[in-house]
Amino acid sequence: MTVDINLLDISYKVVIQKLQDIKFDSKVVIVTNETVKKLHIDYLLKHIKAKDLSYIAIKDGERYKNMETILQILDFCFKQKLNRSSVLVAFGGGVVGDMTGFAASIYQRAIKFVQIPTTLLSQVDASVGGKTGINNSYGKNLIGTFHQPQAVYIDRYFLSSLPPRQFGAGVAEIVKMAVCFDKEFFGWLLNNKLKNQNINKAIELSVKTKAKVVAKDEKEQGVRAALNYGHTFGHVVENETNYTTYLHGEAVSIGMVMANTMAVSLKLMTKNEANSIKMLLQSYGLPTSYKIKDKNRFYDKFFLDKKSTDDKLVFILPKGIGDFIISKDLEKYDIMKTLESFV
Repeated sequence: MTVDINLLDISYKVVIQKLQDIKFDSKVVIVTNETVKKLHIDYLLKHIKAKDLSYIAIKDGERYKNMETILQILDFCFKQKLNRSSVLVAFGGGVVGDMTGFAASIYQRAIKFVQIPTTLLSQVDASVGGKTGINNSYGKNLIGTFHQPQAVYIDRYFLSSLPPRQFGAGVAEIVKMAVCFDKEFFGWLLNNKLKNQNINKAIELSVKTKAKVVAKDEKEQGVRAALNYGHTFGHVVENETNYTTYLHGEAVSIGMVMANTMAVSLKLMTKNEANSIKMLLQSYGLPTSYKIKDKNRFYDKFFLDKKSTDDKLVFILPKGIGDFIISKDLEKYDIMKTLESFV
């Protein structure tokens, strides 16, 4: 199965099947982490052919998604004498993909890179669309670029070693797509457990949805912002817990519940619709509650969100199931009312 990503300046393919041989007529550096290296590097090395092939394993986890790790990747690339025709291969989850893409975008003013995602979250979302970046003390992904991969190769084989929490984190991003863009898909998720061939279908539907959105709005000036449903709240949750308590998808799950609470308050969504989303998330072991210690501090962190403009906060809110609104004119009272529900 192949999904085409067609953008103004570049087109590439997302290949969803058992990994086939990939050949490069250049030097290649694979960027992975210690966990994926132990589990899967031998499998990957059998399928990559290049003039010169090497790999670097970085530390595993969101807390290492920072400039120090980027400099480590770049230093390795210089030691391997990569040039502008060389290629980086992101081999891991969303953290590895984001950092590899960012490193590729700034090495000698940009070289090519390829995504081979190994987590459900990265397969259904993070590997497609060209967002790259790192975190800092102010928030998540505030430093980065748009740099599209040359190709994405999705192999369900890698999911066999995924812990339940990591799998659930990916489900959160699948639910996000369905709630905002596809009511029929959401209904299918309610009635079908994600295992065996159902996983392939969920990946395919998610990638197709994201492909359509990115094709319309590559640089997130409009409709692509809807892919951040749950993220405005979730990013604050991650920041408040120092990126150590929750996986990204878990924070997004909490963020969706918070956004749904706001949507119900504004009569954009019914309580039954919000409950059906919450129950679906909980069925995969995802967290759906969070205790805000200081609602004013939580509110202030919204202004570090990339979608915010000057003194205006932007929220992606579901409009029922299968649709959404991008709200830019909410009163502080309405926002604080939602936060009060989680104090």
